[in-house]
Amino acid sequence: MARKAVATQAKTQSNIPQFTAEQDLEAYREMLLIRRFEEKAGQMYGMGLIGGFCHLYIGQEAVVTGITMASEKGKDAQITGYRDHGHMLVMGLDPKGVMAELTGRAGGLSRGKGGSMHMFSNEHKFYGGNGIVGAQASLGTGLGFAAKYKGDGSVSIAYFGDGAANQGQVYESFNMAKLWKLPVVFIIENNKYAMGTSIERASATTDFSQRGASFDIPGEQVDGMDVRMVYDAAQRAIEHARSGKGPFILEMLTYRYRGHSMSDPAKYRTKDEVTKYRQERDPIEQVKARLIDSGAQSEESLKAIENDIRAIVTAAADFATNDPEPDASELWTDITISA
Repeated sequence: MARKAVATQAKTQSNIPQFTAEQDLEAYREMLLIRRFEEKAGQMYGMGLIGGFCHLYIGQEAVVTGITMASEKGKDAQITGYRDHGHMLVMGLDPKGVMAELTGRAGGLSRGKGGSMHMFSNEHKFYGGNGIVGAQASLGTGLGFAAKYKGDGSVSIAYFGDGAANQGQVYESFNMAKLWKLPVVFIIENNKYAMGTSIERASATTDFSQRGASFDIPGEQVDGMDVRMVYDAAQRAIEHARSGKGPFILEMLTYRYRGHSMSDPAKYRTKDEVTKYRQERDPIEQVKARLIDSGAQSEESLKAIENDIRAIVTAAADFATNDPEPDASELWTDITISA
């Protein structure tokens, strides 16, 4: 039912950039890995294996997938907030290390000491996972400054949500990025709710793509549920920044199926609203419908991919459950003391 709904809608849309079968398959794999990983993380949180905060990316997979496909992996830096598991997976970080960090094990990306809010990989140019709302906009601007200073041709991609877009430091960052023409692409992941508050109740202006207008920063509003639209817009924005023209803002209109975090029952929206997005706008079902309808893949071949993804996620969960906790001596490592 859901696949037919998204397939029918796709046929009624026009002027949509097209993917090759190979691109669709890549996007399908990446988004499916995020979806199944996040579902497993939610399950493990419910079992008490993951403590603290846990913010899932289910429904928003097309955003980071399309943007990462348009970027240069291993060169362009990415930074985001605490809804970050999907970002790490698409950038190539080991699912076992990501999940083990969530369960606080020694094999985690931050040796089990950070959780979602303190995961990074300098090797993959991923800089968090940041717990302070809006901090990634400032830090992402700093990454853009470093890129320009070093002259390495890289771009900084900084993700933050519609709620964080109202933070004052975001506009200080906009001003600095434009003033120095830093290679930064600001991604505003507008999932309609800043925690539990709708954008209409929290923001005087709800077109976040124009938030940089007073700084002369161009912006574009994008269908963040269609990976093709995300990829197309990201290509333009990244090229703009990389060519020395300064920052660019992309507002991704997306939607999260779960609450703000695992502790959020999401009673501020109706079940019909969530169901409508799932049935008509799901990013993974859109790609699945294209692959099957075009004859590029069969139901059986996609099922095999599904099984492969589930095996990867199961292995990550097993590792994160059985890996030992950090040694007590880790309490004294990774500490910076300033005089």
